[in-house]
Amino acid sequence: MDEKDRQIIRALQRDGRMSNQDLAVSVNLSPSPCLRRLRNLEKAGVIQGYAARVDAKAYGLPVTAFVRVRLERHDGDAVQAFEREVMRMDEVLECHVMTGQTDYQLRVAVESLETYENFIRNRLHRLGGIGSIDTSFAYGTVKDSMVFPVR
Repeated sequence: MDEKDRQIIRALQRDGRMSNQDLAVSVNLSPSPCLRRLRNLEKAGVIQGYAARVDAKAYGLPVTAFVRVRLERHDGDAVQAFEREVMRMDEVLECHVMTGQTDYQLRVAVESLETYENFIRNRLHRLGGIGSIDTSFAYGTVKDSMVFPVR
């Protein structure tokens, strides 16, 4: 991947709906080579897809929680079981494997504190094998960018 590919990616991160013609102009390429590069990035899995960015509050999910989970055991079966079940939970928008005192950090979006409590009690706790859960609620967002920094 060269700098021109990175320019294409950053342009699409800013506006994934731009036409190939507009993309080509923005990265200073003619349309055919631009489209060829774009298709190669898609085929290689660098560009994994296109999606609409939606305001969670407007959608009806105003509560964002960052949930840190520590497992009781770290054997392969326990880790696989936890990760498999988390993948099935629609409330979990992101799940990251972490270093430090917790094993995972989840970003969870729900409609209310009551819904969050229900999620913890009836979904997450029931997985078993969890040593601890620590939650922080976001009450504002300073920056939320999908555009990678320039290398």
